[in-house]
Amino acid sequence: MPNAKGKNRKKKFNYNINRKRLKQKMLKKANPRIACALIRKAWNDKRSVAQNLADMGIASDPNRAIPIKKNKQRKMATASRNEKPVVTKPYVINELEAEANIPEVKNNTLSKGIIDYARYMIENYKDNYEAMARDEINYYQDTPKQIKRKIECYKSWYPAEYSALVDSMQLKMDTS
Repeated sequence: MPNAKGKNRKKKFNYNINRKRLKQKMLKKANPRIACALIRKAWNDKRSVAQNLADMGIASDPNRAIPIKKNKQRKMATASRNEKPVVTKPYVINELEAEANIPEVKNNTLSKGIIDYARYMIENYKDNYEAMARDEINYYQDTPKQIKRKIECYKSWYPAEYSALVDSMQLKMDTS
């Protein structure tokens, strides 16, 4: 039988490859990329992923952490072997819970163009949306309903500015 192709070729060492850089690249690929700074700080490279997560008190497999119980026989079997892993780094869970309990700040903002557009329309037409739709500033040819929606959005997101605008319009009406 014929030999496999390339079997008899002489083995040569490749001097063009930097072995140190190659090993670092391989280790970087092997280690997980952890986005969470708290977990990254508590991570131990010498332990497996499951062991690291167990140390922190985080479940590596959600199906095993909270199993779906189908019948009574299985329920009794799981109750008898209640083995909970020992959490050696509980501060990670505490900090993650504290971070999760911080209320989310909503930043509702409109673009400067829409704010200026809504102010201009309110100043010139008050609540006449049909006239607003025919105005030459209405570049995008918004319908009266679209203009009304934009103005309602402006009213709800910037109530202080809207009330100041209406008050200034009232002053102008009273003085003239």
